[in-house]
Amino acid sequence: MLKNKRQLFSVFYLILLPSIYSAIGCASIQQPSGGPRDTISPKVIKENPKNLTRNFSANNIELEFNEFVKLNNEFTEISISPAIDKLPIFKARKEILNIKFEQPLEANTTYTINFGKAIVDVNESNVLKNYTYVFSTGDKIDSLSISGNIKNSITKQILKDATVFILPVKQDSIFGKKRANIFTTTDSSGNFRLQNLREDNYLLYALKEESIDRIYNNPNEEIGFLPDTIRLTKNIADLVVKVFKQDPQFFSVNEKKIEPDGRITLSFNKALTNPSVSILNPGNLDNLKTVEITSGKDSALIWLPEITFDSIRVAINNNGKPIDTVQISRSKRDSYKRAISFFDNLVAGKIKPGLDLILTLTSPIATFDPVKFSLLEDSIPIKGLQIVKDSSSTRKFKLKYPWKKDREYILNLSANAFTDLFGNKSKPLAQNILLDSEENFGTIALDFTVPDTSKSYIVQWLSQDSKIVRTDIINKNTVLSYIRYPTAKYKLRVIYDQNKNKVWDTGNVKQRRQPEEIWNYDKEITLRPNWDLEEKINIPKDQ
Repeated sequence: MLKNKRQLFSVFYLILLPSIYSAIGCASIQQPSGGPRDTISPKVIKENPKNLTRNFSANNIELEFNEFVKLNNEFTEISISPAIDKLPIFKARKEILNIKFEQPLEANTTYTINFGKAIVDVNESNVLKNYTYVFSTGDKIDSLSISGNIKNSITKQILKDATVFILPVKQDSIFGKKRANIFTTTDSSGNFRLQNLREDNYLLYALKEESIDRIYNNPNEEIGFLPDTIRLTKNIADLVVKVFKQDPQFFSVNEKKIEPDGRITLSFNKALTNPSVSILNPGNLDNLKTVEITSGKDSALIWLPEITFDSIRVAINNNGKPIDTVQISRSKRDSYKRAISFFDNLVAGKIKPGLDLILTLTSPIATFDPVKFSLLEDSIPIKGLQIVKDSSSTRKFKLKYPWKKDREYILNLSANAFTDLFGNKSKPLAQNILLDSEENFGTIALDFTVPDTSKSYIVQWLSQDSKIVRTDIINKNTVLSYIRYPTAKYKLRVIYDQNKNKVWDTGNVKQRRQPEEIWNYDKEITLRPNWDLEEKINIPKDQ
């Protein structure tokens, strides 16, 4: 019997042993799971003295957190209001943040330490946003508040992580020069709340920054403000501030360069009303130049017969008056290769029904030879192609022909079809062309009712990604027809053009001027194939 038991045990052992080794082997190569990434901000679990302490007399504050913390950008993120001459010493060690004051505090004063985004956990740098520690050296704590919402002036979308700050009127001279001490940032809904404020007169600003320094010092930043002074004697809520990108106060040239083909390009920091350029030095080049101002009036293109100068000095004028000069230098080793290239208005080789084929060349054209143009329809040479030079540009040509459905066209340009102002000849070109199907386009009539016929309104037809497709100016009840636009979803925007200058005017902080109001139609418009739609739109009186 014993012998049988031993044999049975041996069999089980031999069967189980490989499984045991396999399990051990598998276990040895598996990495323990770290679990989901920590995304929770650190929390304050103890404050000594307690937050909102009255009759504060300590020279040291100790904050304890639920995890190890550190400080990020403390010199720019942390502020104390009212300001003190010598900032405290902030020291983070493990779960403790210690604050030590280096000078006596004013009597009967409420102090607010705003940490902004300075407090983060050690492991994942999760931010404890807008934590404030408040105390008073007297028996009263300032308790007034200002709250509201921040939006974009154009889109009306709420702004997350925008900086909102107030300045006492008597300190407003620091705007754009020094950081404000009383600030907060908006939450995911664009809401803000400034707390523990004293009675005073304030100016309120909102700033969407590129660099987080709480100073409006970059023209690419978006700024918003309340035009009127806040006289804070009770809590104020439901403020709405709209931010905008202000037009640069002073004109400048953003970019100046000589392209590889010898074209000189000047890009401006803002559009001008009537720009022009003149060459100051070498003076003999001014009469030889060819200039084209871009449609946005924010760039100038200059062509010269030869690029042999060491440097050139160019004046930029507006309405005939010089507003800036720039100098462009080149190395004698630089060489430039002039060549004529083509651009067209085809989309994936297709032309929109009702449009002409437009060729845009890379340099000003002096002459063209119609004999060197030929058009094939289903491989058969045809006549009737008209070539018309665009009066608005020395580089644009319209090729007119009654394009037909389900036909394949080939446009052939022989060598030397175009000659530019400098004697350069174009190379051969062969371009396949198809007439796009009407089924890819829709038509809509927008029937506008305006609230005031004495005022002007700018209607902007927008693509789904908010790019401007078309702009119209109206001042009375009007039907605008949008014929053969690609089937897609569109949006509509109306600008209340107060000064009737046909453009949207941004605000100006220095002049305390708000941007012109904008109304966004709350309905998305869908164009469908072969549909002729009509939409009635009542522009509201106010925004």
